[in-house]
Amino acid sequence: MERLDAFMARANAAYYAAHDPFRDFTTSPEISQVFGEILGLWAAVVWEHIGRPDPILLVEAGPGRGTLMADALRAIGQVAPAFGSALRVHLIETSARLRAAQAERLPGAIWHEGLETLPLEPFVLLANEFLDALPIRQFVKRGDGWTERFVHRGQFVEVPVECFHGLADREGGAGGVAELNEPALAIARAVGTRLTNQPGAALFLDYGPEHSAAGDSLQALRDGRPANPLDAPGAGDLTAHVDFEAFANAARDAGAVTHGPIPQGIFLARLGLFQRTDRLARMRPAGQAAGLIEAARRLAEPDRMGRLFKAIAFGGPGRPPPPGFERYLPLRIG
Repeated sequence: MERLDAFMARANAAYYAAHDPFRDFTTSPEISQVFGEILGLWAAVVWEHIGRPDPILLVEAGPGRGTLMADALRAIGQVAPAFGSALRVHLIETSARLRAAQAERLPGAIWHEGLETLPLEPFVLLANEFLDALPIRQFVKRGDGWTERFVHRGQFVEVPVECFHGLADREGGAGGVAELNEPALAIARAVGTRLTNQPGAALFLDYGPEHSAAGDSLQALRDGRPANPLDAPGAGDLTAHVDFEAFANAARDAGAVTHGPIPQGIFLARLGLFQRTDRLARMRPAGQAAGLIEAARRLAEPDRMGRLFKAIAFGGPGRPPPPGFERYLPLRIG
């Protein structure tokens, strides 16, 4: 018997070691090249905001095949060559299989297992669909108390526990599930601490609700289809919704200033998703042009990825809001 977060961590480590995840799902950088391009230019503007430090780390957490970073670097080279000269690419990736794929596109990159080995220098961090794969714990309301979910022989087993501070206030009656992503909160605190000690910013795009709420969001994809998360560990990708409110509060408690979360569709539109897509479409044959426009709509429309996916940014005290967040105030409840 093992706690759910240990089960999830073990299953995902085995999955990413042995499988090509992009046979099961498609992430935003794989949908449209414009996604990575405008995030690269977002990083270039942030670099200007923090005083154009040289060198500066351009970091990506969970870089997949390296598509986002490759598209970002191409746009930076064309539009912001001074930033391109100053940046050093660092990637946070634990999968040897994915590191090999990334090396083909990003031969000058430096790899890390986690944030802790990054040099203590100015940085811009990008992370797309990184937090959702981090292991969660689940607690279930039973009468006046709580149980925690463990996994044994493909089934949940509930063990009585004291509930963590904050989870007990989640809405939901008997049988309600509260989730806790401790690795995500640790990352928020680590990034927040770094931002109090050197210039920088961090941008996370992922899916989940704006406010903390009760509910079981654990899910699995196997062979491109939804599957039971407890069956055949290592054969599918396990994910859960990001608790953006808790994530933001953890970064703020460590000293960072937070911006958002805001819907991904709004964020990408403000960065010029549709304008850049239209320019590309005018230079392509009709069939390719239609595909580019459809990809942009998939990323931004509310009934597709535009609302469920959110963007949240962290910055240092006294810095202006980064691009895309100018009209949004930080979220804090409680």
